[in-house]
Amino acid sequence: MTIRSSLWCGMLAMGLFLSARSDALAGEVYGKITMGGASVGDAASVAAQCGKASYEAKSTDKSGSYHLIVGESGKCTLTVTHKGAAASLDIVSQEDAVQYDIDLSMKDGKLTARRR
Repeated sequence: MTIRSSLWCGMLAMGLFLSARSDALAGEVYGKITMGGASVGDAASVAAQCGKASYEAKSTDKSGSYHLIVGESGKCTLTVTHKGAAASLDIVSQEDAVQYDIDLSMKDGKLTARRR
């Protein structure tokens, strides 16, 4: 093996290690969304905004559960969209997984979200 190919293999291994490491440092945010005590099912989506970084909306599953991976720790805003209306909730993302179960309600035609 030449020195050049050894360096290339070393750089490739380092790149793979760092990319895997960045996922390990990402914050996991998950939970279940309900409205009036019942699951919203797969009729909602959840997006996150952490500082200047935006994280794409993910749909809830049949049980109303959601799961996001955010690449930063700290203050974030979750935006829940349900039946054409949206509500926001401030959260704190951490390196460890954080559970935020959310209860939605409709007041005066406006969707609101609060942590259960």
